[in-house]
Amino acid sequence: MPRPHLTEPGTRSVAMRLVDLLVAVLLLAGLAVLATALLREESAAGRAHAIDGDTLELGGTRMRLAGIDAPELHQTCTRDGQSWDCGIAARRALAEALRSGPVTCTHRRRDKYGRPLARCMVDGQDIAALLVSQGLAVSYLDTRYAPQEAAARAARRGLWAGRFKRPVEYRAAHPR
Repeated sequence: MPRPHLTEPGTRSVAMRLVDLLVAVLLLAGLAVLATALLREESAAGRAHAIDGDTLELGGTRMRLAGIDAPELHQTCTRDGQSWDCGIAARRALAEALRSGPVTCTHRRRDKYGRPLARCMVDGQDIAALLVSQGLAVSYLDTRYAPQEAAARAARRGLWAGRFKRPVEYRAAHPR
């Protein structure tokens, strides 16, 4: 009986099938390693200081608080017909929170400037949630802090006591 050629439809050698299986296993292993690296959460802890209302420095690394947007450092807002330095007030509030004790930040992603987008805690308190509840930051690209923002708005705290441009709008009108 003649042997079939490998090019004939439906005829593949056992060796070819094993090679295909090996390639599939290697691809799956590579994807698993990549997924693990992408989902890996990094953390840092220690004393931190405020750079602006939503950026801090911890262990020599600048980190952006994820899920919020605070007024830019030189941004002003209006309350009772008067201008006030809402950007400075936001930085002050962050600095005060950071003085409460050691800070622990965790992150998985980075922003367009390479800064970790972190969730930071001090004394069991989510710092971003604290700033939003004080009305000195707004929820941003995330709904996690929407309840704190709604409460601050209803109580007319911080930014909500007057008029302000959302920080993203302020940055668009005042590029660096």
